[in-house]
Amino acid sequence: MINDFFSNIIYFILEPEFRGILLFVRNIFILVSLLMIVGIIILLIKGSWFKAYLIEDVVETFTKMPYGKKKTLTYWNKIKERINSNREDEYKLAIIEADDLLDRVLEKMGYKGDTLTDKLKQVSEAIIPNIDKVWEAHKLRNNIVHDPDYSINFDLAKRALEIYEKTFQDLEVI
Repeated sequence: MINDFFSNIIYFILEPEFRGILLFVRNIFILVSLLMIVGIIILLIKGSWFKAYLIEDVVETFTKMPYGKKKTLTYWNKIKERINSNREDEYKLAIIEADDLLDRVLEKMGYKGDTLTDKLKQVSEAIIPNIDKVWEAHKLRNNIVHDPDYSINFDLAKRALEIYEKTFQDLEVI
């Protein structure tokens, strides 16, 4: 009886109609698998995980510098050029941009908060040794943004940019 049962199963599997059904089902599964593999590859390429964990690591390995450092350095140099314009509005803009750059750097480092103030409260002197001076430069930026009549001179703007530059050097982003 058991032998008959297994014999019937084997004959059923070996029948040409059933083999055709199995071939069709197998082809469907192959097609679905290929579509899923293509979907996974597309999601990896478009997603931030692939960029963050693979591309950035490869670039850092071969260039021997942190990913994005060259771009940050170029942006920083543009900010520093503003100080040479001998115009107060350019001084103010340079300080605002430097403060914004620090905000983005701290964000990338994983500090959370809506404003730079929130992020700076989380940073210790071990991370930024001149944190007190950074607070002064940030207060200067706040004065510029919140008071349109606030006036600064070349020396004050230069000193603020030097503080930001030292901070970026300590954080190794420039």
